[in-house]
Amino acid sequence: MAEAEIDYAAVFRALPGMVALLTPELVYADVNDEFARLSGRTREQLLGRYLFDVFPDNPNDAAATGARNLQASLGRVLATGERDTMALQRYDVESMERPGEWEERYWSPVNAPIFDADNRVKLLVHRVEEVTELIRARGGQQGSRARVLEAELYTRARELQEVNERLREAHAREREVALALQEAMLPAPGPVGHHRAAVRYRPAVGSLNVCGDWYDLVDLPGDRICVAVGDVVGHGLRAACVMGLLRSALSAASRVADGPAKALEVLGLYASSIEGAENTTVAETCIDWDSHTLTYSSAGHPPPALLRSDGTVEFLDQATDPPLGARAEDVDRPQATAAFTEGDILVLYTDGLIERRREDIDAGLARLAASLTRHRAADTEGLADTLLLELLPAAGATDDTALVIVRL
Repeated sequence: MAEAEIDYAAVFRALPGMVALLTPELVYADVNDEFARLSGRTREQLLGRYLFDVFPDNPNDAAATGARNLQASLGRVLATGERDTMALQRYDVESMERPGEWEERYWSPVNAPIFDADNRVKLLVHRVEEVTELIRARGGQQGSRARVLEAELYTRARELQEVNERLREAHAREREVALALQEAMLPAPGPVGHHRAAVRYRPAVGSLNVCGDWYDLVDLPGDRICVAVGDVVGHGLRAACVMGLLRSALSAASRVADGPAKALEVLGLYASSIEGAENTTVAETCIDWDSHTLTYSSAGHPPPALLRSDGTVEFLDQATDPPLGARAEDVDRPQATAAFTEGDILVLYTDGLIERRREDIDAGLARLAASLTRHRAADTEGLADTLLLELLPAAGATDDTALVIVRL
């Protein structure tokens, strides 16, 4: 017997709890019947309207925080792609029958993301349990003592929310300091020898998810340069400081070591003495224009991409070893060589450009290769901007991203 086709639109309308679908701009895309009934608004009064135009905070209550807390929760879902469950909220609603009068209401919300084919958040599911009657009934049954306790709990919840806001502000200040430190330590865009590279750094969204990634370009004797990208585990000021130490050490090692594998071996020894440097990933590629060769080695890092003039993309993945501190130091790191022709393009990047939650890394590499092939005619600066625009989530990445592009 064939299965009957399910009318999911009808299922959504008939769900017994309050559910709304919001766009990333927090505009109502759809609501089920229960949401319209319990919110006291018709579908016409909701659809296409900004959430906080329909449900602002009570202007008569200076301590009202419902709208602010809900906006923060929805922002976290957009930024992280993770579900966010909110504490019980008092969020008063203006009476439709008596404009200007506000009804005391209590809600228990959960917000969750819906992703599109590119793993970007395209909708937000806003599920709400209306518990006003439960709160009132509990107060009536248990008497004045219970009412006092309820009020105290609500007050403590508000105080906790205020503490969380202060913590977020402190984290935001740390982010500003870390970004300033990051900017000071990363080399400014400019020519290396008589060659020029397009470089980009994009910090992650959120107050702490920043400052583990770096890039570097080193001018070598002859018509040669070394290009490196790396990613320190962790975030914030500590990661920024570790990043600065490792970038400087690799830059120095690359000038004297016999190839990128030896430079990474030296860096691994140095990293073992630095707290927080373990499991750092690094990829380095040395470009020799006289011999038209790329010599490369990777410590657990995503492979550099070589965009050929004919549009094909080759990932340089024949010399990959574990990250720093995750291998026996008495074993030589691998090194490989690839030939290039004039007009080819070398791309080094960190995992923020390609990795997405719940997705195999091969999907991200394929997405990068397709974008490179489509835009191979662009100059390096234009190509760098296009890759970031196409490959990073529209709502902002949850990991920072470093990118270096060199036309060979």
